[in-house]
Amino acid sequence: MINGIINIKKEKGFTSHDVVAKLRGILRQKKIGHTGTLDPDAEGVLPVCLGKATKLCDLIGDWDKTYEATLLLGKTTDTEDISGQVKEEKEVLVQEEEIAQIIRSFVGNYAQIPPMYSAKKVKGKKLYELAREGIVIERKPCPVEIHEVNIKKIALPEVTFTVSCSKGTYIRSLCRDIGEKAGCGGCMSALTRTKVSSFSLEDAVTLAQVEELREENRLEEIILPVDRVFAGYPAVTAAKQAERLLYNGNPLPQDLCTGSAGMEKEGEFYRVYDEEGYFIGVYTKDGQKKLYRPHKLFFDLP
Repeated sequence: MINGIINIKKEKGFTSHDVVAKLRGILRQKKIGHTGTLDPDAEGVLPVCLGKATKLCDLIGDWDKTYEATLLLGKTTDTEDISGQVKEEKEVLVQEEEIAQIIRSFVGNYAQIPPMYSAKKVKGKKLYELAREGIVIERKPCPVEIHEVNIKKIALPEVTFTVSCSKGTYIRSLCRDIGEKAGCGGCMSALTRTKVSSFSLEDAVTLAQVEELREENRLEEIILPVDRVFAGYPAVTAAKQAERLLYNGNPLPQDLCTGSAGMEKEGEFYRVYDEEGYFIGVYTKDGQKKLYRPHKLFFDLP
């Protein structure tokens, strides 16, 4: 079984589930999971986890993301993107500088109402399932954060911009809200996810490239090890005497570990390895008891 992460460049026309299904066929492996849904019309970064790395799916999905989006002003749709049924069209009277200011005004925290055509659940049912039945329900606003916005091109009625945001942010809904504030409505006409944490579009590979590399027995070139995700955490090595504790998932005494600079930061995350350099998992500090406590384990018992 292959364990690790492939940074996939999802192409238009595929759902995230399509990508996983195709990879299962290419790699001949069932244990594969994606790290966050991208709409069929969207493209870009989709980290896919293989084998033991599937434990990372929820974790990576929670990390900040960066997108390049195109907003079409003057048109609102039921899906909040260009693929939906047009609900209303209005003349675009807003000027370039004004729309730029409106877009930048969304930087920071704001309460965003999720779209009806989304996988968000209400009372156990996904919103898009209700929407397909013609049912529109009231949705509670969800707190999201827009970290940064950069406007790349204004050619009214379209505006292209990049946005870095927190988990749970719907870019379609951001486009809707910008259009509402501009007084003419708006929807998203294009979307590319350019970054998920440390995974960037420049390093992503298509499904066709994965298949080609498999045929050439070169898959190792694109499979990233699990601990790559935690590269920003300090590394700790457990001594031979700690092996029983290590492989049983028990807390590790500080004096049986090397590599950290003290226990001064309570709760900080650490990468823990055995003496052979094998990645065991992510641990947190317990400064009071001078222990490393397991947070998420990835090893197989030797």
